[in-house]
Amino acid sequence: MTALIIIICIALLILLISVFKTNTFVAFIIISIIAAILLGMPITQIPAALQKGIGEMLGSLMMVLLFGAMIGKLVAVSGAAQQISTSILRVFGEKYITWAMMLTGFIVGIPLFYNVGFVLLVPLIFSIVYQLKLPAVYIGIPMLAALSVTHGLLPPHPSPAALVNQLGADMGKTLIYGCIIAAPTIILAGPLFATTLKKINTPPLQTFTPQVLPENHLPGFLNSIIACLLPVFILLSTTISELNGVKLHPVVKFIADPGMIMLVSLIYATLTLGIIRGLKIGYIMQQYAEAIKDILLIIMIVAGAGALKQVFVETGISTSLGAAMNQWDLPPLLLGWLIAAVIRVSMGSATVAGLTTAGIVAPLVLSTNTDPNLMVLAVGSGSLMFSHVNDSGFWMFKEYFNLSMKDTFRSWSLMETIVSVMGLIGVMVLERFI
Repeated sequence: MTALIIIICIALLILLISVFKTNTFVAFIIISIIAAILLGMPITQIPAALQKGIGEMLGSLMMVLLFGAMIGKLVAVSGAAQQISTSILRVFGEKYITWAMMLTGFIVGIPLFYNVGFVLLVPLIFSIVYQLKLPAVYIGIPMLAALSVTHGLLPPHPSPAALVNQLGADMGKTLIYGCIIAAPTIILAGPLFATTLKKINTPPLQTFTPQVLPENHLPGFLNSIIACLLPVFILLSTTISELNGVKLHPVVKFIADPGMIMLVSLIYATLTLGIIRGLKIGYIMQQYAEAIKDILLIIMIVAGAGALKQVFVETGISTSLGAAMNQWDLPPLLLGWLIAAVIRVSMGSATVAGLTTAGIVAPLVLSTNTDPNLMVLAVGSGSLMFSHVNDSGFWMFKEYFNLSMKDTFRSWSLMETIVSVMGLIGVMVLERFI
């Protein structure tokens, strides 16, 4: 009966979002109430459960998400992303252009949220296309594969950061493991897969002809790299130090908190990419306000998932479901990937798929002693499976690159599938060594 209720609730969630086009946050709240009633929670306790779930979920993530969005926006509008792309292109040359785009996408994709990163980085792709006269899909897929992997696997992106919170994982370890898995995944789904797409030579729409900043208006390469990767540098260094038994000073521990890391990085980017380079503080704050608008819908989705998770916890469904799944003849990591993949293919949203799955498999992590960091990556990989017509990313790629449906499936959908399967393989291999 417990499993049936979950299936009904997920099916209703899919219907509300995909068929009736209901706002995702509203859909989550409605389904949370329905789930609570079906599971026997007294109706007077439901509002408090929803509020607690939303509060606990956003309490640890709000600063990470908002500060991350602001950093990503400033990296784009200041020209730092363009500087990184141009500099890497000079080093790699035309022969290895797809590798240059992959590296650019990975570096710049860490602070940029996926949809924002897509819109802001596609002009960089097109500038290379017009300059080198190469097929846009061949140039673009490596960068977008890197963006997809950072979006699905690496904190501080919303879905992996929220999964870390829900599954009791460690953000630093998850980032380290995620980078290990990301490297071969991006290489296969990016430059190597792109070689099969050279014959797709549809020109991008003129509407998206890029406006590129003059070189003398760009920040320095080192400054751009540091501004992008400072959160990663701090998180990795403190995590590695703790793993090696180094006792951190209280001030360092304070800064090592994910929210504080993002605040320090935001202040650094504001000074070095903005104020010192002559950007007016009013203009910078205006860009930050735009960044908040860009990320607000994702925050609402995360909040809604927190409400549903709390209903599962307070009704005891998580515990009973974990015990039931424990009898399934599937490795827990494979099960987490599979559930996320099914929800992703059904609903289209990687974030919704990841967060919904987390509420289901959380008790499984405890009952089977599964490494929660690897479960984050397994679920994250599953949430990227086979993007198709119910995913906004599918249509953005199709329209920006002016492709037919056939070529969009052949390039975009297959790339996302490669990312998802490679992520699972990486998780299963890594499990053998930790």
